[in-house]
Amino acid sequence: MAIYVDADACPVKPEAEKVATRHRMQMYLVSNGGLRLSQNPLVEAVIVPDGPDVADMWIAERAGPGDVVITGDIPLAAKCVAAGAQVLRHNGEAFTPANIGQQLAMRDLMTDLRAADPFRQGGGKAFSKSDRSRFLDALERAVRAATRR
Repeated sequence: MAIYVDADACPVKPEAEKVATRHRMQMYLVSNGGLRLSQNPLVEAVIVPDGPDVADMWIAERAGPGDVVITGDIPLAAKCVAAGAQVLRHNGEAFTPANIGQQLAMRDLMTDLRAADPFRQGGGKAFSKSDRSRFLDALERAVRAATRR
């Protein structure tokens, strides 16, 4: 059992570390660099080589039943869901077998819309305290569900 964090733009690393510590779970922060190292013996920073999706591939090759993956990357989420892992976005929303197909289709649609209108200004909503709180609650539930497997 482990928690894998797609750490490059993850705003909830400290919260994930708290939950990992509480449950005495190994946590892997996977990135291509630029991470502040934790002194926590349960937290391992994994620095992968630069390249497209290298961190995603590292996580996807290891995650499975009993593990929890934290990512905003939908293709990575799809691979991890298929492998049986519990998968969460940074705001606590779960990727599941029931919703991952729709999430992939929406991602592809949005990619096409952005490509069709290069002047489209976009950006997600700001990450809020309620997102952080929702994430903590969802991660706690996911860890408990993973431990029952």
